[in-house]
Amino acid sequence: MKPAPFQYHAPSRLEEVLKLLAAHGDEAKVLAGGQSLVPTMNFRLAQPAVLIDLNRVEGLDGIREDDDGRLRIGAMARQRAVERSPLVAERAPLVHETMPYIAHPQIRNRGTFGGSIAHADPAAELPAVMLALRAQLLLRSRRGERRLTASEFFTGLFETALEPDEILAEVVLPSLPPATGWAFAEVSRRHGDYALVGAAAVVTLDGDVCTDARLTFLSVGEGPTEAAQAAAGLRGQNLTEATVTAAAETAANVDIDPPSDIHASEAYRRHLAGVLTKQVVNAAAKRARA
Repeated sequence: MKPAPFQYHAPSRLEEVLKLLAAHGDEAKVLAGGQSLVPTMNFRLAQPAVLIDLNRVEGLDGIREDDDGRLRIGAMARQRAVERSPLVAERAPLVHETMPYIAHPQIRNRGTFGGSIAHADPAAELPAVMLALRAQLLLRSRRGERRLTASEFFTGLFETALEPDEILAEVVLPSLPPATGWAFAEVSRRHGDYALVGAAAVVTLDGDVCTDARLTFLSVGEGPTEAAQAAAGLRGQNLTEATVTAAAETAANVDIDPPSDIHASEAYRRHLAGVLTKQVVNAAAKRARA
């Protein structure tokens, strides 16, 4: 298959990108790594009239720590660069742990951090991790800047709060509190396949008591899903086997609404969600204690 005809632009400055988006709106698509957009164009599932290539734009691929200790990752940072960054491993260890689960190294060499988030695939790892880390997303247009939380950004199946004239420019990750642990796990048919179910957890302890918990899933709905009730059941509790088991049952049976498809049934996805909840919560708690 070949894509439908389109105009191609390769600007070198962000201002040029925003000007093109303001002029063409819904008719335009931005090209980052192209790992999702190019196949859909080849199958003509997407037929943009204008393609705006971001690969020559300077200043969108940085990975840095700001004065407040927050980690800032540019939208065009390659997934492989994020995976290998010592700063990411130190400041956002959950991201570091998650990156190798994304497809294969060949894909991560070209795929971008922001591209995966903006694509909002319900089976993608990074959107769920952004929810777990309470990330802030910086959006840019000629009208100015907007900062949205991850929960505000993801709105539905492959849908986000991005307006037609906006791009995702940067992701800001707050520092983890002391005595906080993290964990990510997923189940897929083969390594590199889309996950049947994936889960991320962030747990903060005060002694043996859980003071904060976040639990998010992928591949269990129309977007990244936060298991709010399961996490609420962990807060203020000692993380005993019984407490974690109760949270797993809540997550699997109350918080998520998984689909059935050719890969897995709803019942099997609920079962996996329960199993993975126990794994990631226990692993995160162990790290928090350490």
